[in-house]
Amino acid sequence: MSPLVELAGAGYAYEDGPAVLSGVDFEIAEGRALVLLGRNGSGKTTLMRLLSGGLRPGSGALLLDGTEVRHDRKGLTRLRSSVQLVVQDPDDQLFAASVEQDVSFGPMNLGLPAPEVRERVDSALAALDITALRDRPTHLLSYGQRKRAAIAGAVAMAPRVLILDEPTAGLDPDGQERLLEVLAGLRRDGTTVVMATHDVDLAVRWADDAAVLTPAGIRFGPAAELLSDPELLSSAGLCQAWSPAVTALLRARGLLAADAPGPRVPEALAAWR
Repeated sequence: MSPLVELAGAGYAYEDGPAVLSGVDFEIAEGRALVLLGRNGSGKTTLMRLLSGGLRPGSGALLLDGTEVRHDRKGLTRLRSSVQLVVQDPDDQLFAASVEQDVSFGPMNLGLPAPEVRERVDSALAALDITALRDRPTHLLSYGQRKRAAIAGAVAMAPRVLILDEPTAGLDPDGQERLLEVLAGLRRDGTTVVMATHDVDLAVRWADDAAVLTPAGIRFGPAAELLSDPELLSSAGLCQAWSPAVTALLRARGLLAADAPGPRVPEALAAWR
């Protein structure tokens, strides 16, 4: 299957600084849940901004459906109709007086007819479960509500790919679970979701694929495989997830056969007792 979005030999360096990314080949496949992991400063934010058109590769190219993206008005409009980035802090994204006005901004800028804009806004608010907040001033929202409103603004663009920078950061456990339910619904509706996070446990249970950014480069592969590699995680400044760690411990103590599937964490802890 051809990738939806692709970086081919891409590199980027900020002004008067060393290269943050160099020679990067990176693909986002349709229908896969992809997680990005790495220490602060590893290049995750730069990678996401390159993929969403916020930055232009200093070398190499960004491709959408196999065609190189031109970083002019027409090219970026085409890209942003397919790829949307939601930044970590919702206050960096929300700017309109009310939730409805903020969510409608993107579709209106596409020049869509008013009925289609209303339909997209209604659908996005419903998907994020914030319909009751449509007239609420954005500055009166809770942090979790602001997160949802920011995501709704991206969803209203009907993107094929939704990229989220630390979407669960700052949310309590209930808020995190509710957001993950929302993302599951978006995936069922056909949106490919990419998430940057430092939470390896979340990544293990959520993602199909993982991209781990290390000083040696980007390792890409099945999440279950990459996130069970303690050396790789250590090189990326990450802690090992509970489930693979407990599975390895049980196997080392002879409590789980080498070819048996790893148990879920509660089952593993019960067996260890």
